[in-house]
Amino acid sequence: MSDINSDQYQITEEPYYRSVGNEVEMYQAAYDARMPVMLKGPTGCGKSRFVEYMAYKLNKPLITVACNEDMTASDLVGRFLLDINGTKWQ
Repeated sequence: MSDINSDQYQITEEPYYRSVGNEVEMYQAAYDARMPVMLKGPTGCGKSRFVEYMAYKLNKPLITVACNEDMTASDLVGRFLLDINGTKWQ
């Protein structure tokens, strides 16, 4: 696996985000406690913008993946496949 230069994924300009509740504080608390967060909502409700805003606020790089309802966990992290030469990770 090649090394990734995280600088290219750094958010350098503050994205516009208007808080509608205490989601910023809740996310910050989860981040500080190293707890995973799942964001769920309809298309266009601001999930991606919120994550972009939090990446900027926390000074963390952000890599996004366009997902759909047919994706599985192995589509994101990989899986073992059998081929004529044996087992390989893909």
